[in-house]
Amino acid sequence: MKRETLFLKIAVFLMGLPVLALCIVVVPRVAMGAASHFPKTTFFAVIGAYATAIAYFVALYMTIKLLSYIDQNIAFSERSVKALINIKYCAIIISSIYVVGMPLIYYVAEVDDAPGLIIIGMVIFFASFVVAVFAAVLQKLLKNAIDIKSENDLTV
Repeated sequence: MKRETLFLKIAVFLMGLPVLALCIVVVPRVAMGAASHFPKTTFFAVIGAYATAIAYFVALYMTIKLLSYIDQNIAFSERSVKALINIKYCAIIISSIYVVGMPLIYYVAEVDDAPGLIIIGMVIFFASFVVAVFAAVLQKLLKNAIDIKSENDLTV
């Protein structure tokens, strides 16, 4: 295992730990507390939180796979393009969940008088949207590099 990708793999692992802790500890406690104040919306909020976490962990797994492709010197392959496509779709799913959930976030922020919730929802939406755009750009660049590489391999 190369030193550069080892550091990146550790960083990706450390990115997943806080989200895992939130899913195990914080989300159930907040859901129990919110169920008495917002009984109709708590279920949808919990489903949205866990769906976001699943998409996030899939994207982190694809990132680990992409780093292992770099370790194996097959970074310029269709596997890498597929990993970037999956990362892009995961980011789009997260953005979509927050776009659909913004009325719910707005309702809770309005009732609870907490306008910061709307800002948090927008930050998560825009951050995942930026990741989706960045993954799409990298996917396109990698696809073009693979095409150029295969064209150069065919010429002598």
